[in-house]
Amino acid sequence: GVIMREDGYLLTCYHVIKNADSIYVAIQDSRVLPARLVGFDEGTDLAVLRIFEQNLTVMPQIEDPDLRVGDVVMAIGNPLDLGQTVTSGIVSRVGHNNLANYFDRVQTDAVLNAGNSGGALVDSNGYLVGITNANFKTLDTRRRIQDVNGVNFAVPYPLAKKVMDEIIVNGRVRRGQ
Repeated sequence: GVIMREDGYLLTCYHVIKNADSIYVAIQDSRVLPARLVGFDEGTDLAVLRIFEQNLTVMPQIEDPDLRVGDVVMAIGNPLDLGQTVTSGIVSRVGHNNLANYFDRVQTDAVLNAGNSGGALVDSNGYLVGITNANFKTLDTRRRIQDVNGVNFAVPYPLAKKVMDEIIVNGRVRRGQ
């Protein structure tokens, strides 16, 4: 997950915490803190958590990251429970990619493995540009699901922030029908 605000609000992927009986957040200074689920949005696969703690380091954010194809990005996560890691890549696509009905995603070739979901995608200046959440999958000739290396996705920061703010204020995300 990503610490978004000093008052303890975090963003992660809903699929990461979906069936959890309890949620704990391990932060960089080795503290392990209980977290409360504030709400979630299945459409974007985002969940808002809250921890009640002081001295939290918030991920740097700017209102409009102006992300473009070719920009260098880094994915921060905890793949395969190895501890915090960083991988790098470039933005392959920004905007509509025909994979989602409700929103656009950032496509990148920064390596994402199990455990990266809900982590930060940051630009070369360290600003949050997305919340990592998926890698592309396809079926092989035996109809088994296979990962496609180098095709990974993140929820763009402006959308993730909007979803988080709506969940905090309204308890859910409202969309037009």
